[in-house]
Amino acid sequence: MNVSLSVWLVTAAALIVVLVADILVIGRRPHEPSMREASLWVSVYVTLAVLFGIGIYLFAGGRYAGEFFAGWITEYSLSVDNLFVFLVIMTRFAVPRAYQQTALLIGIILALVLRGIFIALGAAAISAFSWVFYIFGAILLYTAVQFVRGDAADESEYKENRVTRWATRHLPATDRYDGIKLIVVENGRRVVTPMLLVMVALGTTDLLFALDSIPAIYGLTKEPYLVFTANVFALMGLRQLYFLIGGLVDRLVYLSFGLAAILGFIGIKLILHALHENNLPFINGGEPIHAVPDIGIALSLTFIVGVLAITTIASLVKAHRGVRKERAKREVETR
Repeated sequence: MNVSLSVWLVTAAALIVVLVADILVIGRRPHEPSMREASLWVSVYVTLAVLFGIGIYLFAGGRYAGEFFAGWITEYSLSVDNLFVFLVIMTRFAVPRAYQQTALLIGIILALVLRGIFIALGAAAISAFSWVFYIFGAILLYTAVQFVRGDAADESEYKENRVTRWATRHLPATDRYDGIKLIVVENGRRVVTPMLLVMVALGTTDLLFALDSIPAIYGLTKEPYLVFTANVFALMGLRQLYFLIGGLVDRLVYLSFGLAAILGFIGIKLILHALHENNLPFINGGEPIHAVPDIGIALSLTFIVGVLAITTIASLVKAHRGVRKERAKREVETR
């Protein structure tokens, strides 16, 4: 897929326009979005992603369109699980509901910049060393095991990362919020507000999430442009998704198992691809192993969508049964 510099620049310009518009809208009236507003904006971002994928299909063909959709769906799914930790961060910093939207937006902008750097480093590593796929595959298999064990999704185990801890300990700070201001004057000196610390926590924590999400999408496409745009669309809709399903995330009880299956599948796909292009001297004498299968994007996309559909439906069914049992229990107790 040959993406010219002009296409990269147009894509970056469109992203900046959307972000600026978002900042102006939220900055003018910080508020907690209603379910209707959040649903509307989630629909807008999902529609934009689908239209972008259709554009990829028209200009680059079905293979690259399939890679984009598989990558976007995977990143979006992993982002849903990340909402657990975002909710914990908001709670620990006691962010007022009216200001959470602003904190998420700025945190996401910081995450986009950091992920852009991470994506570029990943592309350079893949271009120079094909054996990087072995490492990416191992990371995903390890993360899949963590999801099955429940360690990767246990929000109670969240700990501030080093950047957040350093900012909390070394920056002169106040413990009170002053709207969405990041710096205020208190007792004659400038101090940072908790809002700045929240944004740092959200942005840098998302970079830790990228340690499994970036290898995952590189297992679906080797095109940096598709990797970047899939991450952009996943992150851009995350703020509204937080308010739309924040209270429903705990009902997706099987989501971690679904994500484990997806990451495990992509991890195996990466290792098979690495064997297919092997040049490590201690594996098959440094020669590629062409006998191993190379999983195509059609199978990958079908597997990802199928697993997410099954785990979501199963989770909602279990949640509904739990509500019915609780209701029946209360009825028995009142008799």
